[in-house]
Amino acid sequence: MLNLTNGSLFLAAMESSTAILIAVVAAIVFAVIGILVGMVLKNKSFIKKQGDIQKVTDKMLEDAREESKNIKREAFLEAKEQEQKLRAEIERESKEKRSELKQMENRLNQKEESLDRKEESLNKRNEETTRQQNSLKEKHAEMDKKLGDIAAQHDKMLQEFEKISQMSKEEAKQQLIDAMTDEAKREAAGTVKNIEAEAREEGERKAKEIVSLAIQKCSTEQATEITVSVVPLPSDDMKARIIGREGRNIRTLENATGIELIIDDTPEVVIVSGFDPVRREVARIALEKLIQDGRIHPARIEETVEKVKKELDQQIKEAGESACFECGVFNLHPELVKTLGRLKFRTSYGQNVLRHSIEVSHLAGVMATELGVDATLAKRAGLLHDLGKAVDFEVEGTHMQIGADLAKKFRENHAVVNAILAHHGDVEQKSIEAVLVAAADAISGARPGARRETTTNYIKRLQKLEEISGSFKGVEKCYAIQAGREVRVMVKPEQINDAQTLFLAKDIAKKIEQEMEYPGQIKVNVIREWRATEFAK
Repeated sequence: MLNLTNGSLFLAAMESSTAILIAVVAAIVFAVIGILVGMVLKNKSFIKKQGDIQKVTDKMLEDAREESKNIKREAFLEAKEQEQKLRAEIERESKEKRSELKQMENRLNQKEESLDRKEESLNKRNEETTRQQNSLKEKHAEMDKKLGDIAAQHDKMLQEFEKISQMSKEEAKQQLIDAMTDEAKREAAGTVKNIEAEAREEGERKAKEIVSLAIQKCSTEQATEITVSVVPLPSDDMKARIIGREGRNIRTLENATGIELIIDDTPEVVIVSGFDPVRREVARIALEKLIQDGRIHPARIEETVEKVKKELDQQIKEAGESACFECGVFNLHPELVKTLGRLKFRTSYGQNVLRHSIEVSHLAGVMATELGVDATLAKRAGLLHDLGKAVDFEVEGTHMQIGADLAKKFRENHAVVNAILAHHGDVEQKSIEAVLVAAADAISGARPGARRETTTNYIKRLQKLEEISGSFKGVEKCYAIQAGREVRVMVKPEQINDAQTLFLAKDIAKKIEQEMEYPGQIKVNVIREWRATEFAK
């Protein structure tokens, strides 16, 4: 097929060369004739003069024929040369094509051989796989038969055992599991009890040393501070002057301070009521100044309130700076210092929060020094731990979260932020300093005389404590004693054994931690008593 194609190409090339040659020759002939005719026309007059036009014309025709023959010969030779070049080019391309086809044929042959070898190998693998599958089927069948024999023997043995023991398989299994569980619980309870006893003894000894040393070095006031919200009057006539004509004086004072004034039948007393302790203090001081001055009218009230606000802002700043200096905490942001000073007018259960923060800072610093950790960080976190209480009536959220957000806003250390956020155990304490701050906060709040609690809240706390303790299965009676710092739980001995009392105490303590808020710690005592009584007749 390749040879036929090459021959066709050659013939086509030859025909094309011949047509070109003929066209060239014809063009040359016509050109020569045109030249000759022109020459004849130009020289006609001359020929006439010579009288031999025919001879000249014949001569010129003869020359033209000779010239045409020469041109034709040259054109033929040139065409022949082009034909040879074209033939050589075609032969070269034909050789290249034949070589490429030969290479492709060789590659195809190699691929066929490779595919044949792979097919042969695959057939061998399939045969081997089939042989292995048959062998596995035989082994499976043999194993199934053996398993069936073993199962039959096992069932037979179980039936014999059931006859001998007069107990079913499930009953025997459950009895064994119960026995092993009880044994494991007894061993675990004994081990835990011994470990806890040793750890508690060592921990209590070390903790007592550290806490007692911290308390000795931290001398603070023992009296409970009570916020004064009552302004005494020199006489009941002053009430009318405070109210003013149609109540304009009292309205002006309430609008200027944001605090409500309660003027009732109580003789010579005005009650200042409001949630913001700073505003309440502004109203109290402004009212006292107005009473002393005696000039009470709207303009004078606004002037006095503005003056008191400026004075109180300065007092707040000085209180914050004094607290930082007393605790040895420096480089606090000015806004944090100012917010800290606002705690001077904030109380919690009758305890001044700024004094409480200073106390916690000292306690945490002493304990950190004894333990060999960063005392400066502990004191800083202790001073700022209740920072959120200064603005908790303005911002939503717990005082821990508010304080942590403020500390984070003013770029406090991450350890300080975590200590603020975790000082009530709501989140994980990520450093020893955070643990010390939480412990110092509990010590400061739990010491005698630090805080006061209303009778209603006290009773509710004891009731909640007894309710939580009595919610567990097997509890017969429970009593909250020691002002709610201890709970005694009596259990039914036929339902709770000695090993289970330890786990019950842990569960009750865990639930109390999750559901109640209380200062210090609560001791859980689980008591199990078995009495055997008989009468001699």
